[in-house]
Parts: sequence; C-alpha cells; structure tokens
Amino acid sequence: MEQTEFFNVAEVQLSYKPHFKAQERPQIASAKQAYQLLIDNWDKSLINYLEQAKMILLNRNNRVLGIVNLSHGGSASTVMDTRVVFAIALKSTATSIILAHNHPSGNVKPSSEDIRVTKKLKEAAKLLDIELHDHLIITDNNYLSMAEEVYV
Repeated sequence: MEQTEFFNVAEVQLSYKPHFKAQERPQIASAKQAYQLLIDNWDKSLINYLEQAKMILLNRNNRVLGIVNLSHGGSASTVMDTRVVFAIALKSTATSIILAHNHPSGNVKPSSEDIRVTKKLKEAAKLLDIELHDHLIITDNNYLSMAEEVYV
C-alpha cells in the first residue's frame, strides 16, 4: 500500500508597487549624492549611538527604487545578512545597490570586518547579476566611500 505524504507549504507572492514614475525618482551619480540621500533619511537621534545598516536600491539608470533599513545593532556593530540583502534586492527588481552603515564613534575608517563583509556581498551580487556600487560608512557630518577609496 502506497503512503501519500502531505506537506503544508506557504504561498509565496512577489509584488512591486511603485507609486510614482521612474523619471521622478532621484538619480544617484556619486557617493556624495548617495550620502546626502542617506543622511536625509537617517534617524539622527541614533546615528551617534547605535550602528545601523541601510541599502539603496537602484534601477538600470541609477534611479532610486527605495531605501531599506537592514539592521540595528549595538554601539560597535550591526549585521548585513547576505540572504536578507539579496532577497530584498531581487524582490524590488534592483539591478544595483549601495550599502551603508554608520560608525557612532565618528571614525569613518572601515574595520577589517567591514572590508570582509563588503567583499563577500560583492561576490554574491555578481552571481545574481546585481552590481554593488558602493558601501558607505557614514557619520552625521562625514562619510567614506569604500569604492572611491578602493577597499573593494
């Protein structure tokens, strides 16, 4: 007698609902522009207190699809989970991304862990045909572009 197994599975739905035209979205052409967009959307009450990670999602013309809060950490670290980063990027149909996190210490120099994580994410992005344009380390009045400084 053959036994049939049944599994409960969740339905997965993908949706993307832009509320305005592509040409109305900001276009990012430099690390400075990315920093300004991020700092304008950062929680200023936490920037000098807790590390936070965010991601800018971009289309083929480097127009902003959205800004995503990836994580909140402690005073010395936060997490950029590879699976979460790319699940969000793929769902939004982003063709490129810019990562960012703040250093509450005010020092914009990347740690060895910042460099390691960025390289890992850059390699993962290549497999998915998503370009990792940059990883910014920001403070309330300064930033460092890991791409411009050739850390990755």
